Formats: sequence, C-alpha cells, structure tokens
Amino acid sequence: MIYKFENFELDLDRFELRQDDVAVEVQPQVFTLISLLVTNKDRMISKEEMNDRIWDGRIVSEAALSSRIKSARQVLQDDGKEQRLIRTVHGKGFRFVGELIEEAPMAEAKPVEAAVPNSGRSRTRPSIIVLPFANLSGDPEQEYFADAITQDIISTLSKHRWLDVMARNTSFGYKGRSVDVRALGKDLGVDYVIEGSVRRAGGHIRVAAQLVDADTGNQRWADRYDRELKDVFAVQDEITGKIVARLEPEIGAAERRRVVRATRRDLHAWDSYHLGIFHFFKFTAEDNLEAQKLLQQSRELDPRFGEAHAWWAYAVILGMVYWDTDPSPELQDEALAAANLALDLDDQNAVFYALKARVQLARREYGSALSENEVAIGLNPTFAAAHCGLADSLAYEGRYDEAIERFKKAIELSPNDPQRWAFLTYGALALIFKGDYETAVQWLDRASVIPNCQYWTVAHKAVALAQLEKKEEAAKAVGQLLREKPNFTIAFAKRKLFYLKDPKQLDCYLKGLALAGVPVD
Repeated sequence: MIYKFENFELDLDRFELRQDDVAVEVQPQVFTLISLLVTNKDRMISKEEMNDRIWDGRIVSEAALSSRIKSARQVLQDDGKEQRLIRTVHGKGFRFVGELIEEAPMAEAKPVEAAVPNSGRSRTRPSIIVLPFANLSGDPEQEYFADAITQDIISTLSKHRWLDVMARNTSFGYKGRSVDVRALGKDLGVDYVIEGSVRRAGGHIRVAAQLVDADTGNQRWADRYDRELKDVFAVQDEITGKIVARLEPEIGAAERRRVVRATRRDLHAWDSYHLGIFHFFKFTAEDNLEAQKLLQQSRELDPRFGEAHAWWAYAVILGMVYWDTDPSPELQDEALAAANLALDLDDQNAVFYALKARVQLARREYGSALSENEVAIGLNPTFAAAHCGLADSLAYEGRYDEAIERFKKAIELSPNDPQRWAFLTYGALALIFKGDYETAVQWLDRASVIPNCQYWTVAHKAVALAQLEKKEEAAKAVGQLLREKPNFTIAFAKRKLFYLKDPKQLDCYLKGLALAGVPVD
C-alpha cells in the first residue's frame, strides 16, 4: 500500500517517503518510525514497541527516542508544539493523527526522479558552485570580507541536503580568474553558478549576487542588497533563501525550507573568524600563527560558533605538521575537544567531521579518522578534502591501493582546488611507502607548479629520487629544499612525522632523506 497524507506519500515497498512526488531524504530509523506510526493510525505506539521495532529490542536512552521523534516531525514539517501529525501521549508513547488515504500502487509505477537541467549527466540532485565574490571596496584589506560572504553562502546552501554544493576549496580555486560559466559547468559537472560582489564602506555594505544556469549561460535570478553592516546575517539568509526558491522550479520540488540560524553570530566573532580563515589559507608559518590567534579570539567571543572551534583545531594541527607549533599531547587534546565541541553544535556539518579526522590522524587514532571521513563523505559526497583525508588514513594503515584511488577521487572532484598540491603530495607519500617511486615523482612534479605548494613536496621528491638512485637529481632537490626550508634536517623530519603509524614507513622516509644528502641535524 501507499499511504497518503497532506502532500506526502509513504511507499513501504520502495522504502521511500515522497513530498509532492519528490523523494525526501530520510534516515532509515526515522523512516521505520514514521512507517510504524502511519500504519497504526490513531493507535498509541508505546515506547517499548518502538524499541522493539527500531532498535530490535535493545534498551536505548530516552534521549535517543526523543531525537528520532524530533527528526520524524522535522521531515514531516511538524513540531512538538503543533503536533499536527505526530501526537505525544505523555509518559506512554506517540500516535499518528493525520488524515490518511490508502492506495494500492499502480503496477507500472516507476521510481520518482527529480527533473534536473543538464540531463545529459546522470544526477538526482542539482549541483551548484559559489564563485568567490569580488571585493569592490577599493581597499585590499577588505578582501577577507568578500571571501567571508562567499564562504557563509556556501555553508548555508550546504545545509540543504537536496543540493550538491561544491566545497570552499574548489570555489576559491577560481578566485581572481575570468570564468566562462558554460565551460565551468562542463568541467565540474555543475548545473548552476552563483557569482557576485561586495562593497563595504564604513558601517554599510552592498552585496550583489546572481544565479546563472551553467548549461545555457542564462541568468536565472539577480538582486542587490544595501544594508547596515549589522544586518550582514540577514543579507546572507535573503540571498540563500532566494537562490533555493529559484532552484525549486528547476527540480520540480516543493520542499523549499529556509535555513534559519539557531543563534546569530556575534559580529566581532564573525570578523575574527573570517580574518583567521583569510590568514589560514595563505599557508605560511606567520599566517598560521595569526590564524590560530584570530580563531581563538572568535571562539572566546562566541562559544557557540562551531566553525571557529573546528578551524582553530585544524590550524593548530597544521602548525604542528608544517610550522612552529609544538606537537604536544596536551595541545592535541585541546584540538580534539574543540572539534568535538563544533560537532556538538552541528552534527550534520561534513567539514566538522573532516577536520576532526585531521586532529585524530595527528593523535594516531587512524580507525577513528577513517570513520569520521566516511561520515563527512556521506554528508557531502563532493567534498574533495574528505576524500583526501580518508586516503591519508588508508595510507597510514598500509592500504596503499585504496588510498591512491581516494587521492585520485579528490583530484577529480576538485581539479582547481588551491590545495590540490596537498592531494598530490600526500598521494605521492603513499606511493613512496608503496615503493612506486617513479609514479611518486610524477605526482610531485604536478604538485610543484601549484601556488602555495609547501616544502614537503620537495622533500618527498628528494626521497623518491634517492630511492631511484638518481643521485644528481636528488641532490638538486635537496638544494631547493634547503632554500625553501633552511632548518630542514633528518632530525626535523622525524619530529614532524610524529603522526606515522608504521615504524617501517618512517624508516623508509628517513633513509631516503639520508641517501639524498639531507643534513642529519
């Protein structure tokens, strides 16, 4: 049977809930709960019966059941106050009270698919990229502010689970470049492109934005916002709300819902956070320390700002691996606590899981890092950095072939990512551990021409060339390495590679450095 109520259809044969003929994403336990209530209309379902059906009789906490009920109500656009469809029987259980129609499914019924543009590509959800907004303020110091608006629009759009939103790093790979929207659509496989500009003067901002169909190059929507600076959050909500509303007709959906912030950010915390991110992505020792300071300041100004906690944790870890932050167990504990706090504030944020996994890798918690990256990919399959993080985790576990395939996936998903050098460099390290030195050199040559490429790329190349017994080329790489990082020694490398699991991997690397002629200490 198909159970119909309001504008929903519950199809038990397909294990599918549809709203206005469009499939709704529902967690399996939540679907089971909705099915149990709907198929027992007007009968009170006790908590014990729910435990039997949802958790196979396992005893779970009241909080777990309350969480599933809340999720079911959210999916059905109901809530605990109105109780339009799911009514609470206090102290006992719950029952479904909506008007219900039961129908036998038609034999020729076909799976529902969303109608999307660019139908030549196989896709069930529209994909979108937000290009970096241009800074029209006439002040280079305000560049971070335009980047901040861009990043917040990306983050807010990503909360709409029926959209595939390209990650920040992919978007910012196009910063400062002239872009042909139709060519971009073909290269990245995106359906829509958002571009715009920001002008900040005194206490005022002007934000202009437009939504472009990547298949045709036609403008679908455009608007301009003049606001007081204190209204920056309202501007972001307006932009994202209108974009989502404009996308609805394109996919035949009536499931627009506005993402409303649970709490408004403190503006000073917001500024500190985005200034910190601005310095973070410069990838220098000085900028990393400045990023740590600003992100910590943001955390203190607004303890409920999850992004500040998560990115501070990653900035600290990156400082340990590349630059001057001491890799102490105490600081690693603080970084993990910050990442966990971010997830406590938003457990549906793919970036938070990926950043926590980076902390766990530094703590040598490889199994946990694998799991967290897999969750991140489940929440956002197009998140290239999570595929790279998963690949790293696999490499340190000695699962080299799987790791290399994941590195290739990250590169494929984000071919213009400003951190592509890292995808290639980390992948080359996995190839070195595997013993495939020729391919490692090829990957490192590709990485070395990318802006912001770090000194580890040259160090890895010296190791691979030395293992191939190409002494002259290895010596040339060492010369370049010492120009880029004068204090690089074998002892330095050993300290910085603290996160490696297998002693054989570390021995292989240090032996390669010695063969290449890197100073001992």
